[in-house]
Amino acid sequence: MLILLFWQPLFVTAEIADRAAYLSDFAARAAIKWPDNRTMTIVCHGHSVPAGYFNGNLVKTFDSYPHLAHVELSRRFSYAVINVIVTAIGGENSERGAARFARDVLALSPDVVTIDYALNDRRIGLERAEKAWRSMIEAALAANIKVILLTPTGHLKADFNNPNEPLNQHAGQIRKLAGEYGVGLADSWLEFEKAAKTQGGLTAYMSQTNHPNRKGHELVAAQLVQWFPSIMEK
Repeated sequence: MLILLFWQPLFVTAEIADRAAYLSDFAARAAIKWPDNRTMTIVCHGHSVPAGYFNGNLVKTFDSYPHLAHVELSRRFSYAVINVIVTAIGGENSERGAARFARDVLALSPDVVTIDYALNDRRIGLERAEKAWRSMIEAALAANIKVILLTPTGHLKADFNNPNEPLNQHAGQIRKLAGEYGVGLADSWLEFEKAAKTQGGLTAYMSQTNHPNRKGHELVAAQLVQWFPSIMEK
């Protein structure tokens, strides 16, 4: 007898998390004063963009979105010790990121993890990328870690209007995954698309063809911090 097995993803919810509620527990804990507080940890996992690469080999850590978000969250939660740890590696794709996810991310016991690999995942294609992203999402959720997925940042040669544009396709896949697993979504691609259409292109937001400058990173940081609601400090 032939038995057909159909793979089903774990934790399926069919809609993106509620931005106002998803990290409410993080916000409540981050508002607690010493000595009852604890360190809150956010891990930014991905490729060269969260790693802080700008033009060529130049790295500007303090102009990249993990640091910019860290500064804003430290201001917003002024009684909290917030660690933002970057585990991103330039040139890496999501398969390689998934292979080291347990060692480099889960081992840190983060409260929140962000995942940003779409620019480099064009090299491995949608199917392989989807499998790797699912692996990381499910591992994080199984460890009770909140997840925020990031669509790709801008690219000077990308065609936002072309449905066959690989970055459009990867952005769509990431949005679909966020909906399936009910996790957070920082839609960087949408913000860069808006900027391109209102500013006559992305030149003002890019340090080179595939790396945003500080202004571009500010777009991403703004999307991220929206997931961390301000509440009354305790």
